Amino acid sequence: MTAKEAKLGYDSGNTTAMDKVKRFASRNGALIGLIILCIALSIATPAFLTGPNMLNVGVQAATVAILAFGQTFVIVEAGIDLSVGSVAAVSSMLVAYTGASMGMPPLVTILIGVLTGAVFGALSGLANAYLKLPGFIATLAMMSVARGLTLVISDGRPISTSGMVNFFGSTVAGIPMPIVMMIIMGVIASVILNFTSIGRSMYAVGGNMEASRLSGISVHKTQIMVYVLSGVFAAVAGLVIAGRLHSAQPQAASGYEMDAIASVVIGGASLSGGKGKISGTFIGAILLAVIRNGLNILNVSSFWQQVVIGLVIAFAVSFDTLRRKVDTH
Repeated sequence: MTAKEAKLGYDSGNTTAMDKVKRFASRNGALIGLIILCIALSIATPAFLTGPNMLNVGVQAATVAILAFGQTFVIVEAGIDLSVGSVAAVSSMLVAYTGASMGMPPLVTILIGVLTGAVFGALSGLANAYLKLPGFIATLAMMSVARGLTLVISDGRPISTSGMVNFFGSTVAGIPMPIVMMIIMGVIASVILNFTSIGRSMYAVGGNMEASRLSGISVHKTQIMVYVLSGVFAAVAGLVIAGRLHSAQPQAASGYEMDAIASVVIGGASLSGGKGKISGTFIGAILLAVIRNGLNILNVSSFWQQVVIGLVIAFAVSFDTLRRKVDTH
């Protein structure tokens, strides 16, 4: 029995039921919180637990969830990406501009949008890996560049999007496409993180960068790839936003980076790196959407909604800090 196990009062052969409950609660706090919140809102208002409203919650969560899936890669690697909202905006704006003003085929414009996200992510990754800029600073700069280019391209005005882009925001057979895209991108993110060598490298580098380097892992490659993936997922989120609005908006996804980071942390990832999972991020994004949806149904002021979301984020980060302190003792 290890010292840590002795302190917690159990060993590998003598785990009590209470120990199992505590560990389950620690690992699945977001899921438990989501279930409790849904029960409370169902009691508070019958309008909450209805089919149309559940679909509405899914649509509201979709964009943030897709951004958060990409953000998960970065946070697992012990980084942070503040540029995802702006990258989503500039990617969707280029899709709209190349289609409306340059007459390019819709599929080509979409590929340009995704490539734009990858390029912005690569620039952030290169700054982090080779210029040794902290992820916070590198992506803060990229956030400003991306938002500025969005305004330059659009001249501060919305640009209409084509039918193929609008498909990302449509409803097919009663199922909103944003929800479908959220599920598809979630599956892709989960496969990357759990079943590929780059995913394993993310966990290794986030857990201990120096040990990873000594074991032969290309730390620089991993640092660049997490930001490239984050940029690609941000571009897809931008397509979903443009599809829902039938236009690319210069201020699209403004502030979404905070919700994306909050979703990842609420879902159980550690800001110190080496820990996180896509399923947890998904639950975190749904939890934030449920909070906003429930407060809207209860006619709570949007100003107070910001207060509540801020408190949820503060609690999630505090819980992560406390959990790391416990794990180190």
